[in-house]
Amino acid sequence: MNLRRLRLRAVWLLVLPFLWLARPTPSLMAAGAPLALLGLLLRGWAAGTIHKEKELTTAGPYAFTRDPLYLGSFFLGVGLALAGGHWIWPALFVAFFAVVYGRTMAGEQELLEERFGDRYRAYAAKVPALLPRLTPWLGPGVVGGGFTWSRYVRNREWEAALGALAGFAFRAAKGWIARG
Repeated sequence: MNLRRLRLRAVWLLVLPFLWLARPTPSLMAAGAPLALLGLLLRGWAAGTIHKEKELTTAGPYAFTRDPLYLGSFFLGVGLALAGGHWIWPALFVAFFAVVYGRTMAGEQELLEERFGDRYRAYAAKVPALLPRLTPWLGPGVVGGGFTWSRYVRNREWEAALGALAGFAFRAAKGWIARG
């Protein structure tokens, strides 16, 4: 089983108990929603910019961080976890993210270094893996055009938006039923 499938299956180990045990409140939903939205926007921008497995994309959000999709996933996950109503959910998510996504990012960095060699090493030396730069990297050979909806759709990023919407809708319904 590849790391991507393992990561997607492992997330259900947190999602199912979270859905069952979450105790959302309006204030925590309001605190989590902007973080989740930030995550969706960042993921969407990255998915609409990247040319997966075709070229080393270094433009758009990739000029600020090498892993904008994962940074967006982090914000999205923390926002959804925060809306769960207990401190344990964000703590579990951060631990899960560190273990699973840490390995994923390391594996992808090795693959990109193999595939793109010195170009990737030069890029990686100037652009941090996760925490973004304050200014975009404008190094030689910046690759990738701007955002396109066709790339966003082709990379199936709309699934993350639907998942987040379903997650917040479920929490809102659960919170409403609990207070009703």
